[in-house]
Amino acid sequence: MKSNMCRWCYKEIRDRDELVTASSWFRLRPYHYQCFEKLEQETRTIAGVWKPVNGVTGSVNVFVMLILAVVLLATDLLDGVGDIIGVIALYPLFLRLLSYVIYERPLPKFAPEKQR
Repeated sequence: MKSNMCRWCYKEIRDRDELVTASSWFRLRPYHYQCFEKLEQETRTIAGVWKPVNGVTGSVNVFVMLILAVVLLATDLLDGVGDIIGVIALYPLFLRLLSYVIYERPLPKFAPEKQR
């Protein structure tokens, strides 16, 4: 399966404007933004929550977790437990980088038929 196929409707995602990359329990999946809204409406349980990785909420999450990881790893705050928490706090950053490399970078910013 191509990396630029929506996991909901199995159609091609043409540009970054349509793409929402979501994660749930160590899985990373691409969706159209309309398909992601349908997915969110269907999965309202605690275990089945899909969180967007790209976009504003994902970027804010990565920024906050990066600050937390740097503080905990650079200082002796909470001793060894702080180091473990700091490494775990790097997980959203890893997901964001993986999302960019696998799904976003190969796609054009806008599809040719959308450009003016």
